[in-house]
Amino acid sequence: MKRMLIMVLMSLCCAALFSGCKDDAADGVEKITNRNIPVTDITDFYYTYENINYNAFYQRYRFYVEDGRYMFHHETRERPGEYGPATEKDITSSGTFELSEEEWLAFCRLLKDGTVSERQISDETGDSGPWTYIYWKNDKSKYQEYKFASVGDRNAFKDFCTGLAQTDR
Repeated sequence: MKRMLIMVLMSLCCAALFSGCKDDAADGVEKITNRNIPVTDITDFYYTYENINYNAFYQRYRFYVEDGRYMFHHETRERPGEYGPATEKDITSSGTFELSEEEWLAFCRLLKDGTVSERQISDETGDSGPWTYIYWKNDKSKYQEYKFASVGDRNAFKDFCTGLAQTDR
């Protein structure tokens, strides 16, 4: 029942995302972010959040292209009642699987209004993230730091990832 509900919700989410989202570019390839990155140029996207304080927690979502296939990887690490970085021995959920083209496009549309800027190196400590990086064919190893347009957009992305991670594949 729960699996069926997740699939229905994902279908509704995809349908809503696909409606009215055609790109106006002459080449017909949808583009995203302030850098107008063609969705066909995206090679990798990482979303990472880590809390090393009480109830330590680590979450990573990765979308990437491998041998022409769209892939999704997720990993959750938890240390309930403990401090410090969660390590591989703390993994509570992990998986990697191929996405359909529709799922990949739904992912790209969740990034559509965000911004991409130069990677910033910071000496500051204590930040839990999330850290988000996008890799694409013309990023020049420089323009890779991604920022969602709003907290609502980031939450929609997290909900989408949570739904994918809960599917049995």
